[in-house]
Amino acid sequence: MATINDNYLKLKAGYLFPEIGRRVNAFAQANPDAKIIKLGIGDVTEPLPEACRTAMIKAVEEMGDRASFKGYGPEQGYTWLLEKIAAQDFQARGCEVDASEIFVSDGSKCDTGNILDIFGNNNIIAVTDPVYPVYVDTNVMAGNTGSANDKGEFEGLVYLPITAQNNFTAEIPSQKVDLIYLCFPNNPTGAVATKEHLKAWVDYARANGSIIFFDAAYEAYITDAELPHSIYEIEGARECAIEFRSFSKNAGFTGTRCAFTVVPKNLTAKAADGSDVELWKLWNRRQSTKFNGVSYIVQRGAEAVYSQEGQAQIKELISFYLENAKIIREKLTAAGLAVYGGVNAPYVWVQTPNSLSSWDFFDKLLHTCNVVGTPGSGFGAAGEGYFRISAFNSRENVEEAMKRITDRFTS
Repeated sequence: MATINDNYLKLKAGYLFPEIGRRVNAFAQANPDAKIIKLGIGDVTEPLPEACRTAMIKAVEEMGDRASFKGYGPEQGYTWLLEKIAAQDFQARGCEVDASEIFVSDGSKCDTGNILDIFGNNNIIAVTDPVYPVYVDTNVMAGNTGSANDKGEFEGLVYLPITAQNNFTAEIPSQKVDLIYLCFPNNPTGAVATKEHLKAWVDYARANGSIIFFDAAYEAYITDAELPHSIYEIEGARECAIEFRSFSKNAGFTGTRCAFTVVPKNLTAKAADGSDVELWKLWNRRQSTKFNGVSYIVQRGAEAVYSQEGQAQIKELISFYLENAKIIREKLTAAGLAVYGGVNAPYVWVQTPNSLSSWDFFDKLLHTCNVVGTPGSGFGAAGEGYFRISAFNSRENVEEAMKRITDRFTS
């Protein structure tokens, strides 16, 4: 008789966003005339940059000609894209990253989960709290945790609370951990990390033989010149860090799917016999075995991101969403709510008023304002009492949503 992976049974009843969808759908069915504005999930709304569309159209036409047709491509990505990523995203910022250390994929969400394939199940794993749920759930699926307690915390994970008291930047743990998930600019809080803060983590990881999984999916939203965009801007990070990047939030590729992961060739971890093993080789083997690469058409679209036209168009996109975040932050602050983030990030983190729980505030906004956000408790126990609002929407919807909320909470 076939058996299942019992670790899936440890997961909560529903992933955060499907539960939001269920509640919103139930409300919409009961209130068909309600004009619901969704500022919950981090999905972009504006069209793909023209430079990317033009490049993809050309690539489609190439696929119609035997002379330029492309079949299977390299699992790691085409060299012409890898070289542009290395030069413009890393080397231009003084980071020692070679094109051969970059692996193009169909999403950083996928990669942050799939990376566990090359690590053992006896590692001590640290996550921030609140946290992007994929980090936790994929460890549960992989059998790296025990069951969850009443607060939703899984046995076997080390939780690092990020709160207003520590400026939403995780403190270095007193105990030794092996794998560390860091995300900056942070999802969900919108917090950012200084070079000094990341240097402390790199020093800790090097001293303890730890590996940092650094999720930089939102680095394009950093406008402060003093803040690092990559962990490889920190001395020593090549010895202890893997970085994940995405074209989803800077170039609008959420539905197009393209991202990449950087694994330095000098980065090692221990085998069972105590020997050092290069993680690049393991990830390369994993990708070559389980992944056939991102389509030629999509990679040509991603390459156009690095053109002069593409860079200008992406800058406009980022500015547009940052202006949305500014509107959200200022309007909610004026309404008397405690607001964080939304400066170098597309997310605004709001403390719920009147001691409302995160889900109670979700229901209140949905039912009284017809506005959807994301309950902070869905990101972890320390997110209780907070609420995430996304800047990814049209200007019209953002302004209307803020008018509804401020009318409700300042009246």
